Amino acid sequence: MISVLFAVLTAISNGSASVLQRRAASTVPDRAAMRLSLIGGLLRQKVWLAGIGLVLVAAGCQAIALATGPIAVVQPIFVMELPATLLLASLLFRRRLPRSTWYGVAAVTCGLALAMATAAPGGGSDTVRPAAAWIPALLITCAAEAALILWSVRLRGNARAAALGLAAAGGYALTAALMKDAVARLDTGGLGALFASWQLYATAVAGVGALFLLQNALQAGSLAASQPMLTLGDALISVVYGVMLFGESVRTGWWLLPQLAGVVLIAVGCLELARSPLAAGGPPPARRVR
Repeated sequence: MISVLFAVLTAISNGSASVLQRRAASTVPDRAAMRLSLIGGLLRQKVWLAGIGLVLVAAGCQAIALATGPIAVVQPIFVMELPATLLLASLLFRRRLPRSTWYGVAAVTCGLALAMATAAPGGGSDTVRPAAAWIPALLITCAAEAALILWSVRLRGNARAAALGLAAAGGYALTAALMKDAVARLDTGGLGALFASWQLYATAVAGVGALFLLQNALQAGSLAASQPMLTLGDALISVVYGVMLFGESVRTGWWLLPQLAGVVLIAVGCLELARSPLAAGGPPPARRVR
């Protein structure tokens, strides 16, 4: 399935980008938080620019995935971004992952499989119909984002990172929904219809805003605080967009219990993985002398 393949490629690219961006953002002083000077400082770091390059690769893969599959299927797969990145990093840098990290990989993988199998997302249309449905969706999203940002200003450390991580998740979920609605124009009117759609330019605005919020989340605290909120928030909010805007379907009723169990497994796994030295960009664990 093409959408699943490109969703996995997006997850790998996004996860690698998050680790590189966290490594760069952690060196920026607190006084730059929520200021454009934060981006100015990051632009001078090669590791951050490499992360941005991976973000662009992920955007291309995500566009293909959303054009060929439901948003409620594509976006939840992105929870695999951190496990995939850690496994790849361990191979590239020849560093053995601790047993706890493998437990985290297993928890995220099993949790995703359980949630997706019991939710059975699918169906829906490629575009938002009627188009006026975007109005309440945008108003609610903007209000929620503003509330999270204002709340985060009163917080410090990991608490701020978690709040901004959730805000970034909302921004990325909105970006995905707008992107899916925009790329659907290619089938009906070609490139002309795509560039004439307001959704394309709204995608760019939402994406830049989400990226800015993510940099502040990564700067504010540890990856263990921001990554679970970002990963789970993006997946769950995207499912809501898929159901409410695109008419996609998920199982409800007693099926919600195993879905909740899957979400809990993913959250626990993400928290464990985000604590890994490879994810945090920290030094490798000391070797034991035998």
